Order: sequence, then C-alpha cells, then structure tokens
Amino acid sequence: MAVDPLPKQQALILSALENKANVKSFVFDQSLEAFNMLKETLSEISSDLNDLISENITDKRIRLEYRDRGKFEAELKFADDVLVFSMHTDVFQFDRDHSIWKNQYAKESPYNTYCGVISVYNFLSDSLKYNRAEDLGYLVARLFINKDKKFFIEGKRQKRSKISSFGKTDLTKEELISFVESAMLYSLSFDLLVPPFDLVKVASVEQINAKIESTQMRTGKRMGFKYNSDDVLDED
Repeated sequence: MAVDPLPKQQALILSALENKANVKSFVFDQSLEAFNMLKETLSEISSDLNDLISENITDKRIRLEYRDRGKFEAELKFADDVLVFSMHTDVFQFDRDHSIWKNQYAKESPYNTYCGVISVYNFLSDSLKYNRAEDLGYLVARLFINKDKKFFIEGKRQKRSKISSFGKTDLTKEELISFVESAMLYSLSFDLLVPPFDLVKVASVEQINAKIESTQMRTGKRMGFKYNSDDVLDED
C-alpha cells in the first residue's frame, strides 16, 4: 500500500530536524571527547611541571594544582592564577558577519561550522579560595570543535588563532598542550593592576564588614580599566 507523501512543509521540517540533530549530536560527542582529553592533558601538564619545579626551584610553595570540577569543568591553579576550563553543553553556529565564512572549508557545508565551545577563564586564585563572588575573571581563549574534530581557537598568543587554518588540522593532544601552555603564559603576563584611586576612594560599611568577615571586596586584574584581551606588558 502506497504511503501518501508528506506535505512539503512537514517534509522540510523533518529533514531539517534529522540533519541538524545528527550534526549536533556528532559535535557534542566530539566536544566531550576533546574535553576529556583536555582534562588528561591538564593533569599531565601539572604533574610534569611540578617535577620540574622540584628539580629547579627552591621555593616549594610554587606548585601547580589540577582539579576536575565535574563533567564539563576543570581548573588548573599556578602561582596566583587559576585557569577554569568550561565546556558549554550547547552547540553553536556563527553569525553571518563572522570571518569564518571566508574559510573554504566552511563554504563547503554550513554543517561544518556547527561547533562545540570550550572556554578558558583566568581568575585570581584568592578569588576562588575565599569565595569572593563579586570578583572578576577574564576570557583568555576559546576552542571551537566541529563534527569532524576540526578546530580553531580564539585567543591572544594562540598559535591556531588563524581562521584560515580551520578544516586543515584535527585536534590532537599536542594541539591541546599548546593551547593550555599558551593560555598559561598569557595569564602569567596578565598582571593584577592597582585600580584607579577614584574607583576605590569610597567604601560602604557593608563592603568593609564583608572584607573583614570573608575578604570579599571585589577584585579583578583589570578592575576600573577597560579590559583588552592583549593588555599585557611585554617582558624584556
């Protein structure tokens, strides 16, 4: 018995649902696999650098600490800094003005540009230690991964930040090591600046009491300044 064809609109809806659902499922799976590999990489970097610190640095207080914060989050503490790595559970597409659409691989299929996102935020370690809820962290890098495990990175001092390379390279452990080390080096050069005098010349009783009770006066590396992701001092 012949089945009546679906109305055109319903057929288009079902096709779009099937195609997008499949693509987004692949993207999520690849992103989660990459994030798990990133966790392993963070643990290994922490262990390796701690071994080097033990051999080469006399101050034993200088240690790295890796912590798995759940299925979609991890952190790496070093010196006065913490990098928080967070995988978003949704899958994203880029707006039509994004420069990714100039990339040949992206032009081949719009499904190539559906990506999962892993973001890296830099916080002061004391902000987390003392649970200073009002303190600020800064996005230092974002890793985009598609269904084919092709990737590109947004972030200062990241070697794979050129969109023209998207589609040419698979995400490997070596690429993740470079991604993490670049974020660490940038964060180490991104110092805590003294806030402008006029910003802190007045404090409320509530702020002072909060500071006395739990050290919660708001802090951030660029408090009172216009944040620029490459606003760091070059070292000689």
